[in-house]
Amino acid sequence: MALQEEFEKQGVWLFRYRGILPVIILFIGLAIFLFAKLHPGSFFLEGTPYAVYYVFLCLAISLFGLVIRAYTVGHTPDNTSGRNVKEQIADSLNTTGIYSMVRHPLYLGNFFMWLGAALLTSNFWFVGVFCLFYWIYYERIMFAEEQFLRRKFVTTYTDWAECVPAFIPNCKIFVKPNLPFSWKKVLKKEKNGFAAVFIIFSVFDIAGNLIQNKTNFNYIILIACVVSILLYLVLRYMKRRTKILN
Repeated sequence: MALQEEFEKQGVWLFRYRGILPVIILFIGLAIFLFAKLHPGSFFLEGTPYAVYYVFLCLAISLFGLVIRAYTVGHTPDNTSGRNVKEQIADSLNTTGIYSMVRHPLYLGNFFMWLGAALLTSNFWFVGVFCLFYWIYYERIMFAEEQFLRRKFVTTYTDWAECVPAFIPNCKIFVKPNLPFSWKKVLKKEKNGFAAVFIIFSVFDIAGNLIQNKTNFNYIILIACVVSILLYLVLRYMKRRTKILN
């Protein structure tokens, strides 16, 4: 099999499990985080008043990624930029808004969401390995997606792709979105990610305290976690049982 076909085959497989496989990295990160808690000298901010600010910096990075995803989803039509896992879907080609600056904004948002969690480990070797893994992992997925779009939209796609970078945005070429922003679509599509961010940070906080036999919990993050879970349940009910989010 030629390398091009092999890359596409790998990308299609990774695309289907893109929400599952990174969880393995998350568990590795949690193990490194707990090791750092048992050996405080491994993190230069541990035991200082600045440690809590570092946690909020990590949270801000993850939420920044969520904002990128929300902005992307809010300005896109149906059957594009979704959470589908079985196959590629694109009824139209997004070329305005954030898609006028970068070809894969959702994966850019994912990167920052996961980067915030990776930085929680306070192990910068792990952060470096995470960035390398993310690049290799999503490079295959992006390659498979672009092959699909190239075959479907032909020159419309290639003309757009020649001017727009794949992953690092070029803000100078921004074009105003064609569609107005839809909060309903964001609430319907991104409720999972919003809850996941606070659940991950809460798990790290609780596990870090318990392994040290402490109760110095970050109640701001824990309360936000409870609120995000309740919001998720309400939005899930509204999506399934009502037409409010349609």
